[in-house]
Amino acid sequence: MGFLYWLVIGLGAGSIAKALTPQDEKGGWISSLIVGVIGAYVGGFLAGITGIRYILGSGLLGSLIVATAGAFLVLYIYHKYLKDKLNVNL
Repeated sequence: MGFLYWLVIGLGAGSIAKALTPQDEKGGWISSLIVGVIGAYVGGFLAGITGIRYILGSGLLGSLIVATAGAFLVLYIYHKYLKDKLNVNL
C-alpha cells in the first residue's frame, strides 16, 4: 500500500506543479507522475535536511505539500538549465 500511496501523491504533486509553472507544459499523466515522484523524492530529502518534515508531519496534506514543492523545484531546474541541453518536452 505504501508504494501505491507514493504513486498517487506523486501524480497529484506533479499535476499541481505543472499547473503552477508559467511554462507551457506538455505531456499527460505519465509525465506528471514522473515529475511528481522525482519531486517527492527531492522534496522529502530537502524537507528532512531542513527539518520542515517535522513541522508538516507525515500525513496526506504534509506529504502532498512537500512533494509539490519538490516537483516545482524539479520543473524550475529543468526549464532554467536543462531544457535546451536535453531536448525533452515534459
